[in-house]
Amino acid sequence: MCSCIPQHLFLHLHFATSPNPRAFSSSRNFRTRAVLTTENHASSYIPAAPILLPEGPWKQIPGGVTAAEGFKAAGIYGGLRAVGEKPDLALVTCDVDAISAGSFTTNVVAAAPVLYCKRTLDISNTARAVLTNAGQANAATGEAGYQDVIECVENLAKLLKMKPEEVLVESTGVIGQRIKKGALLNSLPILVNSLSSSVEGADSAAVAITTTDLVSKSVAIESMVGETKVRVGGMAKGSGMIHPNMATMLGVITTDARVTSNVWRKMVQVAVNRSFNQITVDGDTSTNDTVIALASGLSGLGCISSADSDEAIQLQACLDAVMQGLAKSIAWDGEGATCLIEVSVTGANSEAEAAKVARSVASSSLVKAAIYGRDPNWGRIAAAAGYSGVSFHQNLLRVELGDILLMDGGEPQLFDRSAASSYLRKAGETHDTAMDQDVDKHGGVI
Repeated sequence: MCSCIPQHLFLHLHFATSPNPRAFSSSRNFRTRAVLTTENHASSYIPAAPILLPEGPWKQIPGGVTAAEGFKAAGIYGGLRAVGEKPDLALVTCDVDAISAGSFTTNVVAAAPVLYCKRTLDISNTARAVLTNAGQANAATGEAGYQDVIECVENLAKLLKMKPEEVLVESTGVIGQRIKKGALLNSLPILVNSLSSSVEGADSAAVAITTTDLVSKSVAIESMVGETKVRVGGMAKGSGMIHPNMATMLGVITTDARVTSNVWRKMVQVAVNRSFNQITVDGDTSTNDTVIALASGLSGLGCISSADSDEAIQLQACLDAVMQGLAKSIAWDGEGATCLIEVSVTGANSEAEAAKVARSVASSSLVKAAIYGRDPNWGRIAAAAGYSGVSFHQNLLRVELGDILLMDGGEPQLFDRSAASSYLRKAGETHDTAMDQDVDKHGGVI
C-alpha cells in the first residue's frame, strides 16, 4: 500500500435546527436616521449573527474587535450607500504599533484596497488603523481608484496623527465603482471622533461593514495563553459570492497577545485556511476579499517568537476559533441559504488533503441538491470525495449523515432511508443556528 494514500477516509455531514426559527428572519430594509451608531441603534438595522464557536478552553466575551486591550472602533453613516442610511463607514484603531498580517483574494482582478494593503504590508510589519467602507468595491477602477485609496489614507492618517503606512483599507460594494470620495473624506472627522473601546463601538463597526448581509458578525473570546489571560476578537462581513479562496468577505481580527511578525503572519494564514478558506455558498470568488489581523501586545504576555512553543499553539487555537466562528456565520448568512451543512473529514494524510476533500463535497451542486430535496443520496457525497483530487482507497471509504452510517469499508450499509430523510427534512425546516460544536479540524463548511 502506497504510504501517500490514506488507509481510511471518513466523511461526516452534520446540521441541526434553530431553537428559534424566527430569530434571524429579519428584513433587509432597516432604516434609522442617525450619523453615529450605538449598540442599541446597530441592532435596529440588522440583528447579530449566531456565533458557532468550536469547544475549547476559551470563554466567549462581549466586545468584538474592541475586546482586546488597546483597540477602539466606530461605525457611522457617511453617505456611501446607494439606498438607505445604514452605517457604511467603519474604523478600527490601535493605541500602539500593532503587529500586522493580512490575507487576500486570489482573484487576479483585485480591488484597489487589496493592492494597497498588500504593498503596505510588504514594507511595514505594523499598523494602527483599518478603514472599511461599504457601498463601492473600488474594484476594476484602474489607477484613479488606487489614487482614491491613497488620498483617503493620507487624510485619515493626518486626523489620527499617524503615518500613512500605518493605515490599511478594506472596501465592499459594487464592482466597477470608485469610492464616493467626497462623502468619505467629509465623514472622516466624525468617524474619528466616534472611536470607542466599548462594545457599542465594536457593534457599530460590525454593522457598518455589511452589504447584503442579513446579520452582523462579531465575536470575542478570552483564554489563558501560558500564564497570561489573552483576548482575541473580530468582525466580518459576507453573504454572497462565497467560495474558497477566500469568500466574498472582509474581516478584522484583533488580539492583545504579543507575537513576532513572522510568527503572527504564519498563524493568521493557517487560521484563514482553517476557516474562511473552507466556506462555500455559490462558487464565486470576489475581487475584494481581505482579512487584516492586528496584535497589540498589551496583554502582558511574553513575546511569542517560535511557532512551535506552547504559547504559540494556544494562541493559534484561539485565532482558529474566532475565525471559524465568523466563517460559519458567513456561510449561515449565505444569500438564498436554507441550512448550514458541515463536512468533516478524517483519515487523510494531511490537513490540506482533508480540507480539499471537504471543500469538494461542500461545493458539489449535486450534494446540495440532494440535501435540499431531503434525499440521503450518499453516492453523490462519495463521488464528490472521489473527484477532489486526493487519492484514497475507495474500499476504505466511510460516509455518515449525522449519526446515520450510510457507507463503510467502501460498501453500502443498510440504513433507515425514511429516518435519514426525516433528519434532513427536520434540520432543513429552519435556517440553522445550532450546529454541532464538535468540529473536526479538517472540516469544511457549506
